Amino acid sequence: MMADRTVAIIQARYTSARLPGKVMADIGGEPMLVRVVERARRAATLDQVVLATTTDESDDVIEQLCIQRGYDVFRGNLHDVLDRYYQTALSFRTGIIVRITADCPLIDPGVIDDTVNAFSGQLVENDHINLISIPPQPDFDASVQGTCRFDFAANRLPPPWKRTYPIGLDTEVCTLQALGRAWKEADQPHQREHVMPYLYEQEGRFRILLVNHEPDFGDWRWAVDTFEDLELVRRTYAYFGNRNNFSWKEVLALFERQPDLAGINKSIRQKIYDEVDSRRNLLK
Repeated sequence: MMADRTVAIIQARYTSARLPGKVMADIGGEPMLVRVVERARRAATLDQVVLATTTDESDDVIEQLCIQRGYDVFRGNLHDVLDRYYQTALSFRTGIIVRITADCPLIDPGVIDDTVNAFSGQLVENDHINLISIPPQPDFDASVQGTCRFDFAANRLPPPWKRTYPIGLDTEVCTLQALGRAWKEADQPHQREHVMPYLYEQEGRFRILLVNHEPDFGDWRWAVDTFEDLELVRRTYAYFGNRNNFSWKEVLALFERQPDLAGINKSIRQKIYDEVDSRRNLLK
C-alpha cells in the first residue's frame, strides 16, 4: 500500500548556482551523487531511494548516471522543486517522503533512521536525542513509543529553533497528505524552491517534530556548496579509505583529532531557508 512505503527523494540538478556541476564532482573516485545515494540506501527505514532531477537538458547527465547505476529517477520542474517532489512521490507510490539533497555526501543512514523512527513514534528520547513537539501537544510524551502522529519531522529548523546536527546531515520527513497540501497552497517562491517551508513556517498549520542532538554540533559544515566544502569532504573520504560506510560519529572524532579540517570551509556562509535562486522564473 502507498501509505506503508517510506521513500527517500534526493533532489539533484547539474546547474547549481554556487558550484555548477557539483553533484557530478569526483569524491574519491565516485561522483558526489553516487556517494549520497549509496549512503542513503544503507538506511534501514527506507523502502526505496529515488533521484528527482529536472527536465532541463543539462540534467541528462544525471539521468544517464542513474540508468548506468540502476538508480530510480524522476524528472520534473526545474525551479518548482515542491512540484517535482510531489510528482515523484505520486509516481513512486509513497506515503512517507524523506527529503535529502544531493549536496550532502556525508549524509548518515543512522541519522535518517533516527529521524524517520522519531516521526513514526518508534524512537524515544535518550541521552543524545531530544524530541520537541511543535506546537506542544498535551498528549505527547517523548519517553513513550507511538504516542503521537506528526505531519512533518526534521533534524533542523530555522530560527527561533535551530540545528544541532552538522550542516549536511539534514533530513526531513513528511506524509504525502502534508506534502500535497503544501503543493496546493504554497504560493511563495522560496516555498516552492525549498519544498518544505510551508510545512513549518507557521506554527499550528501542521504537527511538527523537531529532532535535536545533545551535545550541539550545529556549527559544523559538511554540505557542499563551494570548492572549500568539496575539499573538506574529499579529505574526509580519503581518511576513511574512500568507503561509504563510515558514520557521522566517526567524522566527528576525526574533526576533533584534526581541527584544521573544519578551518577549510569555516568562512563559508550557509544559505538561509528563504533564499531563492536569482535565475528562477516567477511562478505563475
